[in-house]
Amino acid sequence: MISVDLFSGAGGLTCGLEMAGFKTLLANELVEQYAETYQTNNPSASVVVGDVRSVCELNLKKKLGISSGELDLLAGGPPCQGFSVNAPIRTLDDERNHLFKDFLRVAAALLPKAILIENVPGIVQLGKGTVVEQIYKELNSLGYTVKHRILFAGHYGVPQMRFRTVFIAIRKNKAIIDFPEPEYNAEAIANFAGAKELCIKVPPLFAASLKKRTTVWDAISDLPAIESGKKNDAVEYRTAPASDFQKKLRNGASTVKNHSCNNLGKINLERLKHIPQGGSWRDIPFELLPSGLKRARRSDHTKRYGRLHPEALCSTVLTKCDPHWGSFFHPEQDRVLSVREAARIQSFPDHYEFTGSITQQYEQVGNAVPPLMAKAIGEEVRKMIGY
Repeated sequence: MISVDLFSGAGGLTCGLEMAGFKTLLANELVEQYAETYQTNNPSASVVVGDVRSVCELNLKKKLGISSGELDLLAGGPPCQGFSVNAPIRTLDDERNHLFKDFLRVAAALLPKAILIENVPGIVQLGKGTVVEQIYKELNSLGYTVKHRILFAGHYGVPQMRFRTVFIAIRKNKAIIDFPEPEYNAEAIANFAGAKELCIKVPPLFAASLKKRTTVWDAISDLPAIESGKKNDAVEYRTAPASDFQKKLRNGASTVKNHSCNNLGKINLERLKHIPQGGSWRDIPFELLPSGLKRARRSDHTKRYGRLHPEALCSTVLTKCDPHWGSFFHPEQDRVLSVREAARIQSFPDHYEFTGSITQQYEQVGNAVPPLMAKAIGEEVRKMIGY
């Protein structure tokens, strides 16, 4: 099966789709460093670096060697920030929407059998629902049946509390569209307003038949201890694989790459001494708290300055493993998660190498679609297009 990945970032979506049997022929990414990581890990793909409009300027069918309707899947996450609360559904005139328009332009040129759009849960509420209506309207006009749900990464073996809105479109009238059923008995409180009815819930009766959730320790316990702020190249694993997740992600890798982390200042190291596993800023003595948290209510900022509990899920991996942003302290060591640990929690295999500075590597990992989640979606798409 062949696919195209727009707004590809470092390639989390492509990585998962490859696990599901798709071969990505072409990818597009605006940020040069992200594109370098993508090309490093996907050497056979043609990578177009720059604005998505540079893809539209190509003779895509000629470049890909295909005719309209032959592409199996067009995937990506076009930003839709130009839809204001009062934006009329009938227009895409806002210049900021050119990303979405150009995604549709590529879709119209290639007419793939399936389209996959992923985005943040908030897209459902954006513009009082006009964004979702516009996506349906535009794809319906190209002959697609469309459906969307909000998926939870933990249901697919990802040890993380991460939700994503996923649209699947199939180029058939009245096509039946299915989303991947939960495989793992993981739970999380949705951290977004509204649209919770779009989430897939696991009935208590069926929970016992699912696999146990993948925990933080399932993900990272075999990785060696490192010093805070020290840059490491390739290092040895600490132990043999201690979980099915570790076996899956090691997949023949002999050393650990990208196992480096940002340094912590003296004050944060002092704060960290007081935080137990599963604890947070509320465990820090008042006089050591940052000024903003001294004014906070005990019910606020529940994840800030958190030390991860080994038997729990990680909070959503962001573009920085910054303690002021959430729960990113290592369960046992006095440091933040390394790039590789964040990549493990996102479910990237260990052979996947991130390029650029440590700051850029964290950004690439945090912005990615978790590969195991993408794999589950890809396997459903595969069935729907007849493979």
